[in-house]
Amino acid sequence: MTIAARSFEPARYGRFTIVLHWLLGLALIAEIIFGFLLDDIAPRGTPERTGVINLHKSIGIVLGLGIALRLGVRLAQAVPPFPATMAPWKQTAAWANHRLMYACMIVQPLSGYIGSNFSKYGVKFFGTAWPAWGPESSAVYAFFNNVHVGSSWVFSALILGHIAVALKHGLVDRDGIFTRIWVASTSRR
Repeated sequence: MTIAARSFEPARYGRFTIVLHWLLGLALIAEIIFGFLLDDIAPRGTPERTGVINLHKSIGIVLGLGIALRLGVRLAQAVPPFPATMAPWKQTAAWANHRLMYACMIVQPLSGYIGSNFSKYGVKFFGTAWPAWGPESSAVYAFFNNVHVGSSWVFSALILGHIAVALKHGLVDRDGIFTRIWVASTSRR
């Protein structure tokens, strides 16, 4: 590591952005794990299945609103610049990963919500049935469910890569990238 990299004092995200990043990130990881474990928690054909699926849908809707807030904050605020010591290809990879994660954050809840409106079960938000706006169609439901599940796998891979690279920046490189979003020192804003 060079002296320039060691002395780099990174511009940080604002406190609200940092807290939102960590809360939403942890909640999304938990919801994805919950989704992958649905069949283990409540196997198909069991009486518990409906309640568990509706809980997953309800949490997904709440997270969808959190994602909309996060996207709005992201679009309204400038992103702190990368250090000059960071290779251009790494900067491009970081931007690509973030954009793909945002795409998954949009596609995942939307595909689940849209697909549910074409199923015979519809959407129950914490026990309150919402009127379906689509006709029951197993083909349309299957398409959106496949998008939902597929984007879950893609998003999981992107999250794992994001975490691995963030830990590398924080523990190995110590180049200030990780501290831009770390909660431990949220003195700004």
